[in-house]
Amino acid sequence: MPIILLLLCLCSGSLWAGNTPCSGKKGGIDRCDGDLFLCNDGSISGSKKSCSAIYGGQGTARPQTLLQGADGCACGTGSFCTGPRGGVYCLTPTGNKSYRRK
Repeated sequence: MPIILLLLCLCSGSLWAGNTPCSGKKGGIDRCDGDLFLCNDGSISGSKKSCSAIYGGQGTARPQTLLQGADGCACGTGSFCTGPRGGVYCLTPTGNKSYRRK
């Protein structure tokens, strides 16, 4: 019986960690960018949860500007670029694109 309880605790802990924004290689949550979670690696989380609703804040998201060029759309600035097929992304500090979930 104790082995079953131990296995149940281990499984439930790993399932909970998988549902956390910015989990795994993203390194955890750095801060909110309106309703989006900005991760420690500089990318935005694909989570559907609202960061400002969970951690408080102004209650409304900052206005987000959509740009055509790659200049000025760094993650955490509130500005996003639009890709050639309509995807909305920001650039991480390493220069990778981090797409926003629709």
